[in-house]
Amino acid sequence: MAFCLERLGPVRGWAPCMQSLPALALGSALLVCGGFAPLFGQGNTATADQADVLRGTVMNGLTREPIGRALVVSPDNRFATMTDDRGRFEFRIPPVDSGHADQASGAPGAIEAGTRQPQPVANNRPNFLTARKNGFLFDNSGMQGVSITPEQSDVTIALVPEARIVGHVILAGSEEANGMRVQLYRRQVLEGSAHWVPTGNAEVRSDGEFRFADLSAGSYKVFTEESLDRDPVTSNRRAQVFGYPPVYYPAAADFVGAAVIQLAAGETFQASLSPVKREYYPVKIGVTNGAVGVQLEVEVWRQGHEGPGYSLGYNFRDGTIGGSLPNGNYTVQVVSRGTSSSMGIANISVNGGPLSGAMMTLVPSVAIILHVTEQFQHPVNKGTAGFTIDSRSFTANERRPNYLHATLVPVEEFGLKPTYSLRPPTGPEDESLVFENVPPGRYRVHVESGIGYVAAIDCGGADLQRVPLDVGFGASPPPIEITVRDDGGEVRGSIDGLSNSTNRGGVIPGTQLAGIVYFVPMTDGGQMKQAWFQRDGSFQVQQVSPGTYRVLAFEQQQPELEFANQELMSRFDSKAQLISIVAGQSENLRVSLITANE
Repeated sequence: MAFCLERLGPVRGWAPCMQSLPALALGSALLVCGGFAPLFGQGNTATADQADVLRGTVMNGLTREPIGRALVVSPDNRFATMTDDRGRFEFRIPPVDSGHADQASGAPGAIEAGTRQPQPVANNRPNFLTARKNGFLFDNSGMQGVSITPEQSDVTIALVPEARIVGHVILAGSEEANGMRVQLYRRQVLEGSAHWVPTGNAEVRSDGEFRFADLSAGSYKVFTEESLDRDPVTSNRRAQVFGYPPVYYPAAADFVGAAVIQLAAGETFQASLSPVKREYYPVKIGVTNGAVGVQLEVEVWRQGHEGPGYSLGYNFRDGTIGGSLPNGNYTVQVVSRGTSSSMGIANISVNGGPLSGAMMTLVPSVAIILHVTEQFQHPVNKGTAGFTIDSRSFTANERRPNYLHATLVPVEEFGLKPTYSLRPPTGPEDESLVFENVPPGRYRVHVESGIGYVAAIDCGGADLQRVPLDVGFGASPPPIEITVRDDGGEVRGSIDGLSNSTNRGGVIPGTQLAGIVYFVPMTDGGQMKQAWFQRDGSFQVQQVSPGTYRVLAFEQQQPELEFANQELMSRFDSKAQLISIVAGQSENLRVSLITANE
């Protein structure tokens, strides 16, 4: 594996990532056979009397019990071994010599061009170790591992056990649910707001059982997919068609009404679902302006109850939406993607017979223009970095505020709408900032600035830092007016509650970073801000937008921090530090550390 850093978004920031090289299973097999010289483990004793020794234990992060036969490996694959039955492992690290100095994973010690003598390597030890074992989660960001300081001789790696959702689909009478499918959705946070996203699906076995494994702790919903009756007796085209509408755990009729399964690490949750057979009727909806050969995405839900479960398909050959639905009132939404996207919505009713003759018209998505007003108090360097369009290289236009990063995030908790980013410049003279192909809906506008801070986001008199942007059918909203200033506040601080064992190696290997501080804006304005704190507990952040903030310090990044939800954020008030920032102000504060088990 190769070590790198990946950006996880404005809240998540940067984190270690793993890029797979040779399969771990192959590496461990070669290690056991003693046939892979670059790997060093317990069996490598050729230089044991001179070797630096690194020992450790892999344990269950919940029960603190040792984990035997877990694979422990360094990101560069130079070190790998299996734990013994007491979860222990040991690496004997030989001093760097002429035979191995050039294998130190790109570190100092590579042979210089035109020479045969390797250069000395100051440190041949791994700076990060990960562990893996079936039944425990493996996070590719490297969080299931531990950073190692140069002076450290003993480490502990805690693995989080997987959680599971298992259950049965039970049908009335003697019918079997074999072949039906169950869907799993997980609640995830995007730009501080919660959304339900599909996590997986499972086929029901012959005994009615379904199973979802390798799950992390979190909030889930589970439901059965629609399923038409496969009884060959009803295969006659003139006979009544029956099917099973979706049922949402435990017995809800729509996604919103489904129970939220709060799954803890290592927990196995039992869920039973009992779909009820109903009559299904043919549905056909025409699309007046659907382009031939263009595929459309179709969503269906019961009117007033948006969510997944029901389905219809699109026939691009004749431009119609078709399928079958049981009696009820439904909303059908169609979205086309591409260089010129469009969207259509129709409300339909199925009432004891086939539905035909309904029509839908697609409305083109709109473009939204952004204007930027710069109110800088000091000279700024906007940068001269170049960019490439269609293999053509350009120099960045200083008239274009390319230091801004803006996105539109759908407000709806469920839907097919993605986030929308600014259109790339069309050429070296393009100064425009535009969101293209935005369908109707409500969006939160997130703007980050590499210079100063975003002081205001306004659209037609609406303050978009506090309310969503409304995009109607076929009509672009007024331009979004963004004001950028560089007189933001500065905050220096320290963390209370650190101990010698707290992230000794840092949250990013090879750095002094030990945790993260979040500045969560309250209702009077301000923008989300974050800063890393060092192993001595110190941190500093500049250009904080004026406003009132909850300041929270964590040992690890919090990708599920729903900072847009003030009610949820208030649960941290006992450990939060409240601070009010005005333009040009400098502040010093102390923040209590929120540990992983709080």
